[in-house]
Amino acid sequence: MRASFLGCPIDILTMAETVNLARQAMRSRQRLQHVALNVAKFVSMRSDPMLAADVANSDIVGIDGMGIVWGARALGLPVTSRVTGVDLLSELLEVCAREGFRPYFLGATATVLQQAVQRVRDKHPSLVFAGLKHGYFTSEQECDVISDIQSAGADCLFIGMPTPRKERFLAAHRDELGVPFIMGVGGAFDVLAGAVLRAPVQMQQFGLEWVYRIYQEPRRMWWRYARTNTLFAGVLAQALVQQALRGHPTAYGTLPPGAGRIGG
Repeated sequence: MRASFLGCPIDILTMAETVNLARQAMRSRQRLQHVALNVAKFVSMRSDPMLAADVANSDIVGIDGMGIVWGARALGLPVTSRVTGVDLLSELLEVCAREGFRPYFLGATATVLQQAVQRVRDKHPSLVFAGLKHGYFTSEQECDVISDIQSAGADCLFIGMPTPRKERFLAAHRDELGVPFIMGVGGAFDVLAGAVLRAPVQMQQFGLEWVYRIYQEPRRMWWRYARTNTLFAGVLAQALVQQALRGHPTAYGTLPPGAGRIGG
């Protein structure tokens, strides 16, 4: 089901439901775009109308971050679990290997990309990639990248580029790529390659992955998480106060334009 969380559309789906929707899109070759929503992206959307529109116009807005899960629950939304981008990517690669779908990886550095692909192939020897391209291409090279994706005949496209670059790329080109399932995966290729380690499962369950990321990359990550977590907490606290004053949940607010997708 699609609902509104503080003005942002979210699709309340389990991992199994999300995987099934992706599989259906690949089988029918009907385009389905997935975007993963976490606290950092939510905060960025509030000051970036273009990013907010790109997210709202996606077919599935998956709940990636535990902060979004907890906030949605606090505001009365029936969210039971999250669907992290890296876990969804892993599940879909298994589906591709089992059912013969061919993925295309776009993003990361050439070295990280090759390491990620090698580890995926070690795990799924039967998997055939439709194509690979690192994410450090120039605007002049973008047309060549699009042509390569078009000619590859991929069943799914995973884009490992930062926000908002991947959202802008998909908003501009998703209808011409000819790929049925498309999804931004952020830094997931770094995780697949082993360049970035995921937090222990218990830390993931308690929503402390951001602490582990700061531990791994303190100079780059501490300010990002300090800023976005503080801003998110402030927005959520204000909404909870307003909800208490009104005496009824407000999380099911009016969806923004273009938000009526999978759950709409």
